[in-house]
Amino acid sequence: MKKILRVDKIQKYYGNKDNITKAIDGISFDVEEGEFIGIMGASGSGKTTLLNCISTIDNVSAGHIYLENQDITEIKEEDIAKFRRENLGFIFQDFNLLDTLTVEENIALILTINKIPEKEIDKKVIEIAKKLGIDDILNKYPYQISGGQKQRCASCRAIVNNPKIILADEPTGALDSKSARQLLEIMEDMNKSMKATILMVTHDPLSASYCSKILFLKDGKIFNKIEKGEKKRNDFYNEILDVLALLGGDTRDVR
Repeated sequence: MKKILRVDKIQKYYGNKDNITKAIDGISFDVEEGEFIGIMGASGSGKTTLLNCISTIDNVSAGHIYLENQDITEIKEEDIAKFRRENLGFIFQDFNLLDTLTVEENIALILTINKIPEKEIDKKVIEIAKKLGIDDILNKYPYQISGGQKQRCASCRAIVNNPKIILADEPTGALDSKSARQLLEIMEDMNKSMKATILMVTHDPLSASYCSKILFLKDGKIFNKIEKGEKKRNDFYNEILDVLALLGGDTRDVR
């Protein structure tokens, strides 16, 4: 398998000399192409900080992060936006759709910014919308569609540019249980049929059970990691619960 992401001994500190908080403490791991990795841990364990460092939203204090062969910790500030557009896909908890644009225009926005030819944009948008089952609502606006449809739109937008990695921070947090399951099934399908590489932060054991591998964080370090392998989802779910019980803290399923 091709290695997409390498996180190498990264550290992240906040504060000053008198009051330093160590959010990430020497984390290292690799992500191979086509993996669906979950990141779990109690509140304050460093999981969102880790995702923010990988997405270039935040800077590491030490260590390196490589996307394929590019050291993203060395990217200049003026080049970060272009790097994100060309390499990363994002699925947000609150959708981040623009209400003044149609579903089609929201999905196409990243392609338009990247100056992809119009005919190619139309083809890509229709193709991905069909795969995620929203090709019949492309002319509607976000305020006219359901939460589940909004998240499908956000998922289409995340993958339409064929990013090297998709980053999702608590993507089911704003959804009811039915819509959450639908989104997780979509993400699982994106992973399996489209070979999308996904890194997802979640508190929820059910959401995590859709992943192929899970990293558990505690106090800014990797506490444990488990792989799904050939296990059934229910068995993997129970294994996740066992690790969370050892981990302690606020990691319960809130639904």
